[in-house]
Amino acid sequence: MYQYLQVGKILTTHGVRGEVKVMPLTDDPKRFDRLKWVYIERDGDQKRYDIERVRYHKNSVIVKFKGIDDMNAAEALKDLFLEVDRRNAVKLPKDTFFICDIIGCEVYDSMRGRLGTVKNVLSTGSNDVYVVEAEDKKEILIPALKSVVTSVNIEERKITVILPEGLLDDE
Repeated sequence: MYQYLQVGKILTTHGVRGEVKVMPLTDDPKRFDRLKWVYIERDGDQKRYDIERVRYHKNSVIVKFKGIDDMNAAEALKDLFLEVDRRNAVKLPKDTFFICDIIGCEVYDSMRGRLGTVKNVLSTGSNDVYVVEAEDKKEILIPALKSVVTSVNIEERKITVILPEGLLDDE
């Protein structure tokens, strides 16, 4: 399990006063209003940056960090990720999980046994879809519905499902 969760990626500078344009990597971009600081890792060195102000522009978040006061200092942060530690992450409702915790889990069907490993999670709007890579490298798309996913155990890295009839090619 990751100790830090990515909440945004710095795309570029914004203006000449040290602001950066951030692509939010969260379901709720307004969560940036509640952030007091983030961690940014560069070259294996993680540093805490205090947030001076946040504003929103189209689908991006404009962030001003304390001590980053010009375009050159902001430019040095380009393409880096904003991270929060789990203690300061948003609290998830029951039976919901961070995508980074789902990726890498082994998926088992109650009738067929091991299906493969979750390689990606697609957000479709109505429900997520787990992209599972099988042993033969084929992908199985499993809807993350309560009727399909019967249990998720993040500590054991195991997801149990009951696949709907016709979901696999061989059916």
